[in-house]
Amino acid sequence: MITKKEELKSIPNPTQEYYEIEINCPELTFVGVKEQPDFGTLRIVYVPDKTVIELKSLKYYIVSLRDSLVSYERLINTIYEDLMEVYEPTHLYIEMNLNPRGNITSTLRLDSYWRKENDKI
Repeated sequence: MITKKEELKSIPNPTQEYYEIEINCPELTFVGVKEQPDFGTLRIVYVPDKTVIELKSLKYYIVSLRDSLVSYERLINTIYEDLMEVYEPTHLYIEMNLNPRGNITSTLRLDSYWRKENDKI
């Protein structure tokens, strides 16, 4: 999967205080592995370090995924990896809620705390 990670821009974090930002993207669209359109929502919760996500650039990044042929699992991992690389947040949690396909919905979650714990194993 090729992403347009270069779309992601940051702005300086105005404080070094510990705080949490939640971003909701209600129109996540992409092409599933069966070459059918998939729809869902994306929730990003993070604790910024030196920079914060510039929302306009995140919108362009999300829109750039529309023509991506990708599985749910690959998509959430790619978004996570791109956000971690570009913003280096103190903590990052991502949740994708996908619309029904064949009367079944899916929710995928990734949390940087889980990744840190698994790195210790």
